[in-house]
Amino acid sequence: MWDSRRTLIFTICCLSLFVVGLDNTIVNIALPAIRTDLHASVSGLQWTIDAYTIVLASLLMLGGSTADRLGRRRVFQLGLLLFTLGSLLCGLAPSLAWLVVFRVLQAVGGSMLNPVALSIISNTFPDPRERARALGFWGATFGLSMALGPVLGGLLVPLDWRAIFWINVPVGIAAFVLAQKYIPESRAPRTRRVDPVGQILVIVSLASLTYAIIEGPGTGWTSTRIVALFAVAAAALIGLIGYERRRVEPLVEIRLFRSAPFAGATTIAVLLFCTLGGLLFVNTLYLQEARGLSTLQAGACTLPTAVMLVVCGPISGRLVASVGPRVPLVLGGAGIAAGALALTGLTSHTPILALLGIYALLGMGFGLANTPITNTAVSGLPRAQAGVAAAFASTSRQVGLTLGVAIIGSAVTSRVRGSVTEGFAAASHVGWWIMFGSGLAVVVLALVTTGQWARATSSRTAAELAPADPVAVPS
Repeated sequence: MWDSRRTLIFTICCLSLFVVGLDNTIVNIALPAIRTDLHASVSGLQWTIDAYTIVLASLLMLGGSTADRLGRRRVFQLGLLLFTLGSLLCGLAPSLAWLVVFRVLQAVGGSMLNPVALSIISNTFPDPRERARALGFWGATFGLSMALGPVLGGLLVPLDWRAIFWINVPVGIAAFVLAQKYIPESRAPRTRRVDPVGQILVIVSLASLTYAIIEGPGTGWTSTRIVALFAVAAAALIGLIGYERRRVEPLVEIRLFRSAPFAGATTIAVLLFCTLGGLLFVNTLYLQEARGLSTLQAGACTLPTAVMLVVCGPISGRLVASVGPRVPLVLGGAGIAAGALALTGLTSHTPILALLGIYALLGMGFGLANTPITNTAVSGLPRAQAGVAAAFASTSRQVGLTLGVAIIGSAVTSRVRGSVTEGFAAASHVGWWIMFGSGLAVVVLALVTTGQWARATSSRTAAELAPADPVAVPS
């Protein structure tokens, strides 16, 4: 058993993960209420989600390295302060534009929480077995926040949708005070150099791509603005690859992609969370606007997905330990593909019991496929690169959420004909087909990137990277 001091430090770190994870699902359930109160368009709702995930994805790696340099507790508390302030301001936002701005502030704070909390946990639990146990509870905390988000949102939104943001405030204040009192300050003995050029190129590429996808249906895919944004996104990505390859300590280690397990895991993370982001966004609008369910009813309907995600996560972990990542990844991808395929015939009158079964199947797929991602990403790589690889896997998850809301949301909403009540169910079919394709792609990638050939590429990459990394890079 852990002593009381370490248990308390771990609990404080979990509080930060809980509020950030809760924010992902609780905001989705409030989208129809936000749309009505702030007179928002569907693309405006997409920005309510993606403004947060874009910034979070772009700054996660910077947040971890900054904490290693300036002090983990100090940066952790700064993240809590910004996230709590952003949550308070989101609840006071007078318009959609201000809500998006304050969501960005939330995300800047959020980028300093999860990676820094993981560093604090690693520093608190030096024993590998204790650390593994702590990370298991850490994953369960994320699943619990995902599960409670829709239900808690269903309870709060009828009172006032702004309450979904205000609920973060007391939790953030409590975590800040407890961190000051109980978490010792720590720094890494050696830190990575700051890479401002790489950071800017990441933000420009991801923001330009997302903006083009969200605004394309309304502005026109061939309009000068949209074409220019796609060109900027591509140019920034090409520039990032070329620039990072020349740096001694790059923000994005391009050579890691020579390892098939790493490349496969990061691609699977994007596909998996693209599907999850699209599901949360589209399904919320379907249940509340096309089906006419209350926020509480809609939240309750999504519980099977979250519950199965929580239940199947530990099962997947045991499978990885006993037979490797291939089996849970294949089963997870197949579950997502099967669930999405079942939704391609969705109507506004599909029986609720059938929906609940499909949601449970999708949750099983997410739970099985998510757990092996980080393990697969770092498989066979030198320990000095494990932190970087794990951080990149976490970033890929946030990129997937961003693209899921943008791509699937735009594909669906651009096809709505007539009233939302009558036309949304039919329009949603294209989104389910995209998710079906993503599930199949996960299965194929799992088969290709977890075999003997893939392990050989990981060994070659490890041999190439090891001489350049004499000391461990903290996550």
